[in-house]
Amino acid sequence: MSADHLALVGPTASGKSALALDLARRLGDVEIVSVDSMQVYRGMDIGTAKPTAAEQAEIPHHLIDLVEPDDDYTVSRFQTDCRAVLADIERRGRRALLVGGTGLYLRAITDQLEIPGQFPAVRQQLEGDPDTAALFARLQSLDPVAAGRMEPSNRRRVVRALEVTLGSGRPFSSFGPGLDQYPPAPFPVFGLAIDLHVLRDRIAQRYQQQLRDGFLAEVAALRARPAGISRTARQALGYAELLDHLEGGTPLEEAVATAITRTNRFARRQLRWFRRDLRIRWIPSEGADGENALAVLLRSLEDSV
Repeated sequence: MSADHLALVGPTASGKSALALDLARRLGDVEIVSVDSMQVYRGMDIGTAKPTAAEQAEIPHHLIDLVEPDDDYTVSRFQTDCRAVLADIERRGRRALLVGGTGLYLRAITDQLEIPGQFPAVRQQLEGDPDTAALFARLQSLDPVAAGRMEPSNRRRVVRALEVTLGSGRPFSSFGPGLDQYPPAPFPVFGLAIDLHVLRDRIAQRYQQQLRDGFLAEVAALRARPAGISRTARQALGYAELLDHLEGGTPLEEAVATAITRTNRFARRQLRWFRRDLRIRWIPSEGADGENALAVLLRSLEDSV
């Protein structure tokens, strides 16, 4: 993997995409690789803040619009797809700018994570048990290390850990070095820092703009698809709440308020995830003494060479 690649991470609505476009224009030899678990879905454009057609025409973008919304895209598939894209970019003598907020996806690339397989029959059996607390207790007995790394109420993670432990015959926690290990990164990783109060306002404003841009109609169109929407796609922030409005009768104002609250919580979790990684060099969204983020990032990039 080329050391000339670089990555830009940060919480949702922090301005990563705009900064990445500015950086790509300035550098001239980079192509943007999306590190976003929801931008892979076709038709999920407004709610995922997907780059516009004009932006994608100006700067080559990769790993966007890969699959239909009824597909369950996984981190393992992302790892395979991203490795192929990076190899192609390298063959053409260019470099990649990986941009996004899905931390596990990025670490699958930077840390070459060993990702366990899928065991659908085991998962189906586990999902038939509605008692999340009992499932967590079962995980504690089979793999206490994995259980200690997750919230007991996080059903999706509990089920996944049990699925792998039972299906593979080895503890979920035994795969790879573990997310608490941070080996040297193969290329520079920068983080876009932003004040949480500013971020909260941006999140609320972005939802209002997305609604004006047709977000509700986008969700209605996804819901009307004959093949439906996958479990993974349904959990996307904003989409889940608007589906509650369309399917469950939740008032639109209440659904949007819930989406804003959940997105703020998610952004704080993203920041905690990234802050644990001391390899990330942080760029203030507003540079010191009024210097903009692009100038700070360019200087930091020069210092890292």
